[in-house]
Amino acid sequence: MISQDGGDVLIRVRVVPGASNNEIAGVLGDRLKVRVSAPAEGGRANKAVCAVIAAQLGVRPRQVSVESGRASPEKLLRVSDIERATVAGLL
Repeated sequence: MISQDGGDVLIRVRVVPGASNNEIAGVLGDRLKVRVSAPAEGGRANKAVCAVIAAQLGVRPRQVSVESGRASPEKLLRVSDIERATVAGLL
């Protein structure tokens, strides 16, 4: 679910758009399940999931980006300038 890539960390997530609130809902298989209230249109859910992860990790939203899966509920997020151990402890 979490792997180190140089100075960045990659996180596999499963996004559930259109939820009643924004939250990390636990682990689903080999992915972190994240619920966001934003709809899955116009990149709004992607932006929301990046904001949820950034808030949980205490990093700036611009440090979190969608590496792959922009149009899919299963995404790979990249968090820049952070260690895997730090991410694992906060998630």
